Amino acid sequence: MAKQATARHILLNTEKLAKKIKKELNNNEISFEKAAKKFSKCPSGKKGGELGMFKKGDMVKEFDDIVFTKELNKIHGPIKTEFGFHLIQIT
Repeated sequence: MAKQATARHILLNTEKLAKKIKKELNNNEISFEKAAKKFSKCPSGKKGGELGMFKKGDMVKEFDDIVFTKELNKIHGPIKTEFGFHLIQIT
């Protein structure tokens, strides 16, 4: 059976902005949901960055590499993909 995961992310145009938002998230200055709604350029931003359940291989490789190997509930990134820079939280 294929591995499955749930995650949420914030997709940004620049690494600089991604690092700034990650710092604010880690300092509890803004919630992940609010940051996603305000800054994410992905349609999932409207849902607080929620991507729901997905299988290994459903996302781009760089995304899968994080989601299926890193620890839960930490904010990972910025991760660069063809779409931009992601901050990823594996839920």
